[in-house]
Amino acid sequence: MIGYERYEVERKVIAILKILSESREPLGAKVIAQRLKDYGVDLRERAVRYHLKITDERGLTQLIGRDGRLITESGIEELKSALVGDKVGFVISKIELLAFQTSFDWKTRSGHVPVNVSLFPKEQFDKARKAMSDAFKAGICVSDSVAIAREGERLAGVTVPEGKIGFATVCSIIINGALLKAGIPMDSKFGGLLQIRNEKPLRFVELIEYAGSSLDPSQVFITSRMTSVGEAARKGEGKVVANFRQIPALCRPVAEKVVSALREAGLGGLLMMGDTSQSVCEIPVELNKVGIILLGGLNPVAAAVEVGIDVENRAMSGVLDYRDLVGFWQL
Repeated sequence: MIGYERYEVERKVIAILKILSESREPLGAKVIAQRLKDYGVDLRERAVRYHLKITDERGLTQLIGRDGRLITESGIEELKSALVGDKVGFVISKIELLAFQTSFDWKTRSGHVPVNVSLFPKEQFDKARKAMSDAFKAGICVSDSVAIAREGERLAGVTVPEGKIGFATVCSIIINGALLKAGIPMDSKFGGLLQIRNEKPLRFVELIEYAGSSLDPSQVFITSRMTSVGEAARKGEGKVVANFRQIPALCRPVAEKVVSALREAGLGGLLMMGDTSQSVCEIPVELNKVGIILLGGLNPVAAAVEVGIDVENRAMSGVLDYRDLVGFWQL
C-alpha cells in the first residue's frame, strides 16, 4: 500500500512538472489545479501546494513571488526520465483524447481541430517555409491550413519560447474525431514510414505500434532523419510519415461520406482506403475490417528538417479553433 501511495504521489508530481514545462511564466496552484484536469488528475489547490512543496524541496521547481512556480533544469531532466511505465501506451491514449476533443462540424465550418505544434528558430523560418512549400503543394499533408504564434504567445497549449516561432499543422486525428462523431469506431494501429513510388503509396518500410510506444512515431522518424518528404514532393519518390488505421467494413459508406465532407472543408489526410479484409501497403487487415492509410500532419515539417533546420516538434499538442487557421500560402 505504501508503494502504491508513493507511486501516486510521483505520478501527480510528474503531471505538475509537465504543466510547468509548457509555460514560460510562473504558474500558481489554482491554475495548475485547473490544467491538471486535462491529464486526468483531480487535485484541489491545497493538494497542489503540498505537491509543489515536494518539488521545491527536490529542486525540481522554483518559487517565484508568493505562489508562482517555474520548472528548473533538474525538473526538466526528471520529466524526461520519470515513470517510463506510465508512458507506454501514452500515444494511443493521446490519440483517443484528441479524437474526443475534436468538435469540427463540416456543415458550419466551425469547431476545434487537432494540431501538431512545431517550434522553429525565428531566423530560419523563411528557409523552413520554402522547404515546406513543396510538401504543401504536393498535398503531402493533412491540410494547408496552419496557425502561427510569436514568442511568448500560446498555441494549442504550448507557450512559444524566446527566439522561436510556433507553427501549427492539422493532425490526421481530425479523421479519427470526425468518424467518432459519426458513430464510427476507428482502431489506431501503427505510425510508420511509407515508401512512395511514382507518386503512389507502395509499402510501409518501418512501423511503430501506438499501444506499446511511449513516443510519437512521427517525431521518431523525423528526428532520426529517416524521411525524404522533399524528394517525394518534387519527384514522386521518397519516404513520408503515415498512419495505419482500421474501421469496421460495414461503416465504409458512412466513412467515405465523412471523409469527402472534410476534404471539401480543406481537411484531408486520407491517402487510401483498402478493401474488406485485404492488406493495405503490405499490412494485414483483420477480418471484416477495412485498412486506412492517413498522411502524417508533420510531413511538411519533416521537409524542413531534411534541409538542416533545427525544429522541436510537439506532435498531437492539442486543439485549435478552425477559425484561427489560415492558408499556408497566405503567410
